[in-house]
Amino acid sequence: MVFKTVFLLSLYIVPIALVILGVAQTTFQLYACFVLAGLGMAGVGMGVMHDANHGSYSKNPTVNKWVGYTLNLVGASSTVWKIQHNVLHHSFTNIDEHDDDINAPFFLRFSPSAKKNFLHKFQHLYAWIFYSLSTISWVTAKDFIRLTRYHKMGLVKGENAYRNNIFKLIAWKLGYFIVALGLPLLFAPFSAGQIILAYIVMHAVTGFVITMVFQTAHIVPEVEFPLPNSEGIVEGERMLHQLATTCNFAPNSRVLEWFIGGLNYQVEHHLFPDICHVHYRDISKIVKATAEEYQIPYYSKPNFFGAVYDHFRMLYLLGNSPELEPVKA
Repeated sequence: MVFKTVFLLSLYIVPIALVILGVAQTTFQLYACFVLAGLGMAGVGMGVMHDANHGSYSKNPTVNKWVGYTLNLVGASSTVWKIQHNVLHHSFTNIDEHDDDINAPFFLRFSPSAKKNFLHKFQHLYAWIFYSLSTISWVTAKDFIRLTRYHKMGLVKGENAYRNNIFKLIAWKLGYFIVALGLPLLFAPFSAGQIILAYIVMHAVTGFVITMVFQTAHIVPEVEFPLPNSEGIVEGERMLHQLATTCNFAPNSRVLEWFIGGLNYQVEHHLFPDICHVHYRDISKIVKATAEEYQIPYYSKPNFFGAVYDHFRMLYLLGNSPELEPVKA
């Protein structure tokens, strides 16, 4: 984990430093640096901060706290992420209006119980564009919107806590934009338009990679989208819920596993989020055998591209299949 942290942070920081210092002289070198930085951002998000903010990077809470701030270094907020991911996504996986990962804007539909409109017929074609723009939205507006909503939900308690978190958000994001965009604009030997476009390309790489990893784990035809009953209760046991709503992919790809922080073993992550991802491969053998023994669903795709295709197919079904119309709770 230490080696991975140093490597992925370097993959993010060094290319931007090369641009700022003027080492990157040609247009190709400029874009190559920002593409590498985008891969580094994605790697930090999946392979470093993800474990830290789950408390599974180290047994030492202080180490987890500081390593978790690597998310802030790439422009997002570890505070907001912990609520969105640890509390809402992991507690209410694939439950419409509760799991923030499937609470999509009006032009995307990620759940059979979400309201449907005519645009969704085409979402399997255009969703990929918005996936690529997702982290630009994240580092600019989304954290502020979510923090305000979580405050109203009572997940950020007290006006002082809310106000302090707003100030911290602003400070972290100012620092991020100064380094990732401001300094290249000031010192790199390229026009402002080239730098801004290269910055957008960096986020397109990050957004697409991260979104593909998470969407292919939960928005595929096999998994379930449970709903609460009339009393607001979701029936069933927590671990069975995670097995029913989550899908692995490419379990034999060690390179992919290393880069994306073991999140191809998404089932194991949802069952044991407090265990470091370096153990998921070994744990998966036990989980799969136990699921087979008790005839419990254990979903896994043999390769990544097959998982992406199934996500494409699910987007189509959610927009076009009459079998996936909104369901009343």
